[in-house]
Amino acid sequence: MSELFDAVDALIASRSPLPPPAERKRLRQAHSLTLDEVAAALQVRRATVSGWEAGKTEPRPPERDAYARMLKQLAQLYPANAPVHPEETAVRATPAVPAAPAPTAVEPAQACTAPTGSAAEPANTALRPAARAAVPRPAVTSGPASGRPAGRKAAPSSTPAGGTDQRFENGPLAVVDVENGQVLAYCVGGLVLDVPAKSLPSLVDWTLAEAKLGQPKLSGPGKPADPLLVLTEAALEHYGLPVTLTQQERLAGRLPESHKVIKQLARADWRLTKRGFGPWARIYRPAQGSERSCVQLCIPSWNALDTRHWADAGQLPPADLTRLLGTYAVRVMTPRGSTAVTGLELMTALHPPTRATEPDADGKRHSEHNPGSLGKNPVDCAPCEAPDGHPVLADLPRFHQRTPAEVLVEEAYDWARPLTDAECLRPHLVGIDVNMAFAAGANGLTVGLGAPTRLKNAVFDPKLPGSWLVDLTHVDLSRVKVAKDKWVHLDAGLLPSPFTPKGERPEGPAWYATPTVAYAVELGYDVTPIEAYVRYDNGRYLDAWYNRLRDAYLATMADLGVHADLPPEEFLKAMEGYRQRDPQLAIVVSAIKATVKGGIGKLRERPRGEGWKPGQPWRALARPTWRPDIRAAVISRTRINMHRKIVKHAAFTGQYPVAILSDCAVYASDGPSPLDFLPYRDGKPLPGGFKLGVNPGLVKHEGTQSVLWGEGIREQFNAPELNLARYIKDGTVTDQDTGE
Repeated sequence: MSELFDAVDALIASRSPLPPPAERKRLRQAHSLTLDEVAAALQVRRATVSGWEAGKTEPRPPERDAYARMLKQLAQLYPANAPVHPEETAVRATPAVPAAPAPTAVEPAQACTAPTGSAAEPANTALRPAARAAVPRPAVTSGPASGRPAGRKAAPSSTPAGGTDQRFENGPLAVVDVENGQVLAYCVGGLVLDVPAKSLPSLVDWTLAEAKLGQPKLSGPGKPADPLLVLTEAALEHYGLPVTLTQQERLAGRLPESHKVIKQLARADWRLTKRGFGPWARIYRPAQGSERSCVQLCIPSWNALDTRHWADAGQLPPADLTRLLGTYAVRVMTPRGSTAVTGLELMTALHPPTRATEPDADGKRHSEHNPGSLGKNPVDCAPCEAPDGHPVLADLPRFHQRTPAEVLVEEAYDWARPLTDAECLRPHLVGIDVNMAFAAGANGLTVGLGAPTRLKNAVFDPKLPGSWLVDLTHVDLSRVKVAKDKWVHLDAGLLPSPFTPKGERPEGPAWYATPTVAYAVELGYDVTPIEAYVRYDNGRYLDAWYNRLRDAYLATMADLGVHADLPPEEFLKAMEGYRQRDPQLAIVVSAIKATVKGGIGKLRERPRGEGWKPGQPWRALARPTWRPDIRAAVISRTRINMHRKIVKHAAFTGQYPVAILSDCAVYASDGPSPLDFLPYRDGKPLPGGFKLGVNPGLVKHEGTQSVLWGEGIREQFNAPELNLARYIKDGTVTDQDTGE
């Protein structure tokens, strides 16, 4: 009899009355309940509750009775026609990484996203490790459960007035894993989707039709980012891909075309880009009008995530890897390859090469050049800007060594000198490092956008970007201007030359980028260029790029407890062990910094094998973003920024650096802290000198060693001018140079 009673109870429960879907959502929000809280109480997935509120699905026993009971109680507390206080209707924020809002093209700086999180949750909760059991998993989003067949493309949702693009409501990317035979897609914010796809082609179909992954465009004329799938080792095995590449495949950077999965993709009319199926693979079909069909794959076990920049990210559990990459994607952009590739792609995403015209007489729009961009076609560099082996130098003798009067050499500092007797009596060597130095060098910098124009007997114009052949041997660092009309006397023997990477004084005419020549004028000396290649089509192309990366860096550092408004003492304290506060966020910081340096370096990418021979073009030359002149200008300005601070510091304190490596300078000091030699008065730094802080261009403590340590390793290696800045961080002498 009890079985009959149970059957009757189940029958009644299956018909428990429920309010309309919109009312269900109103009642939940009125009580400030989140979808996650309701899902946890009913022991269902978050997306299941969302489906009930949207009217896509209806609850079944035994959850239906409990859900109806909850809604009935809420209806008694919040009648439909009763006024509700605005604070009571606010939905509590969840610790999810939000999708980045689409910025306007008018103000590129608005492309920068604010720190993730809300008033209800600290921003860095997006990267807190979460237990697998606590991750809500919604119902299958394709196949019979959704009422749509897998692989059929769903119509894109319109963007609501609030600005959230529901085409990408599940975030920019997903980590695909397999547990107990079930394929799961871990999305940002703790969402986990069941994936019905049995093959890689069907996974691509499902991603485009059902997964709602991607990212809004970063600029008005731009395009949304394609969804990114990160495949774990279990997912690789499930879809018939190798867990690791053979040595031959690693050297080739791809799977052979004969691989069965590549043939599956071809049979399904999917294509691969020229780089093939490698660690970062792009699978696409040709665009139909404005409709894009493209999915990118990231395969960590094939070394897609370089450990120099991503540390052990590739070894993280799926949920943690999703949070890490999701934070980077929201704050920078969806990764498009290495950090260097992504840095370059970010430039293009913020300044797309073309834009749509206004409608013509027939109402049609056409593609035109987007002002302020580099355009869609590459431009030739000046001969002096070309690296060795470039086609423009094909007529040179095979083993010709170009002199400074033939080639532009703008590189970061690598300079050191012996300590003076007075410096040897000081106990400490203290290193300070410029934060995001190359980003700061790009900020506000006018660079060429188009092709160069050659000028003979040019008159120098500091506002005109280009390369200048000029003799700067007359610039004497023993007497320079540090202000408009203020001359100071310095010990030139203790200073590096600002005009060469090694700090050596130039010996005759040489090619320099505009910031270097402008600095010679700033120091109080006239310049007379012999020849120049200038770019009349120019602009501040890198400003939006700098702004986005700066904001990403500052937001992530703030999550780690290092804020931009900290006084010097508190800043130094906050920087101590900041990486241990959240190791995953620390990886994001490293990746952001690598995106800056790699993006600038990629502007002059060299040949990468492929049978290249000197004098022949290589693949990178076909890119509009192959611009060695822009790279030279950024590095020139970064080096000059460092030298300007060194001169200001020397003029005010009489202290000189003993070593400089890129953005790190080492000083002999009476104490172990930067505050022991950096001049601060009433908490304010020397104007124009070094300032402690987290903002790009300010400095942090790189490391402290003893003077005895420095003299000891120089004696050990019989190198009086060994660059101590390379080893000041932890005192370990290695051959590796990260420049950080």
